Amino acid sequence: MKTAIVHEWLTTFAGSEKVVEEIYEVFPSPIYTLFTDKQMVANSRLSGAEIHTSSLQRVPMITKLYRKLLALFPRKIEEFDLRGYDVVISSSHSVAKGVLTDSNQLHICYIHTPVRYAWDLYFRYLEEAGLKRGIKRSYAEKVLHELRKWDIISANRVDYFIANSKNIARRVNKIYRREAEVIYPPVNVHEFTLKEKKDNYYLAASRFVAYKKIDLIVKAFTRMPDKRLAVIGDGPDMKKIKKIAAGHSNIELLGYRPFPELRDHMQNAKGFLFAADEDFGIMPVEAQACGTPVIAYGAGGALETVVDGATGLFFNEQTPECIIDAVERFEKNTDRRDPKKIRKHAEKFSTEVFRKSMKEFVEKKYGEFSSKHGF
Repeated sequence: MKTAIVHEWLTTFAGSEKVVEEIYEVFPSPIYTLFTDKQMVANSRLSGAEIHTSSLQRVPMITKLYRKLLALFPRKIEEFDLRGYDVVISSSHSVAKGVLTDSNQLHICYIHTPVRYAWDLYFRYLEEAGLKRGIKRSYAEKVLHELRKWDIISANRVDYFIANSKNIARRVNKIYRREAEVIYPPVNVHEFTLKEKKDNYYLAASRFVAYKKIDLIVKAFTRMPDKRLAVIGDGPDMKKIKKIAAGHSNIELLGYRPFPELRDHMQNAKGFLFAADEDFGIMPVEAQACGTPVIAYGAGGALETVVDGATGLFFNEQTPECIIDAVERFEKNTDRRDPKKIRKHAEKFSTEVFRKSMKEFVEKKYGEFSSKHGF
C-alpha cells in the first residue's frame, strides 16, 4: 500500500499539523503541501519527510502573504500529480481534500472542519476583517462564493471522511451531505502528567484572538477579587486584555510561556477556564490529563471532551455573568471531582489511540477497496 499525505500548508505547528505528524508516524509517506516555512518544518517531526510544494512556494514572503491569495488555493492544490499512490490521506481544514485522484486510488480525508471562513464563520470573517462595504467587500464575497462552489464539488473527490469530532461530523453532513467516521485528534497526554494536589488559582491559556473569548474570562475575574486567575498566551488582543485586567491584583497576565511552564501551571491550577466554541479543543484535554477539571463553554468540541459534573462543568452563554456563576458552582462541588478519574478520561484522546484508530481505518478501507476493484 503506497501512501501519500496532503495538507494545506506547513507554516506553524498547531493542532492540524500535529495530526499530520501523527499520520506520518503511522504511514511514513511523501507529503504534498501548498507551501512551507522551511525552518518550522526542520524543527518538527517532519524534518526527515519528503515534502513536495506547489508553485506558491516561489512567491516572495508567501508565509506572511498567503491569506491574500485564497482565490488561488483551489487551483494550486490541483497541481499535484499523485499518480502511483494507492492511498491518498488528506488532512484538510481548507482545500487539501480537493486534490485530484483517479478511480484506482483511495482518498481518505481527515477533516478538521469544512472551510470555516466560507461557511460557518462567513459573516464573522467579513465583519472582523473590516469589510463592511465597497470594492473590497464585493471582492471578498465573490472569492468566498466561488470557494463554496468548489468546496462542494471537491467533496465528491473523497471516498471516506474522518471527522475530528461529532461536532465536525455534523458539519460535514450539513454542508456536504456525507457521513464521517469520528476519530479524535491526538493529544500527547503523556507530556501532561497527573498532579493531585492543586494550588488556589484558576488558569486560562490560549492565543489572544477574538473567538477564544479570553477577554470574557478576565472580565469575570475583575468581579471576583477574592479569586486568583493566571492567564498564559499572547496575540492581537493582548492590549485589550491588559486594559481590562489593569488595577486588578488577582489577575496575572503571564504572556507567552515555554511548554514546561505551561504544563506546570496546568498541573497546579484548581481549574482551567475555556470560553471558546472550538471544533475540538486540545487544551481542555491537556488540562484534564493533569487531573485539572475544566470550566468550559458548553458548545462545540468541549461537549465531547469534558464530562459535566465529573471532569468539569459547563456554562451556557459566553458572558462574564455565566462564567462567574460557573466558578461559584465549581467551588461548591469540589469534592465530586477526582483528579485520577479526570486523568483517566483524558487518556481516551491519546496519541496511541489515534494511531491505532487511523491504522485500522485506513487498512480496513483499503482492503475493501482492493477487493472490490480486484487489485
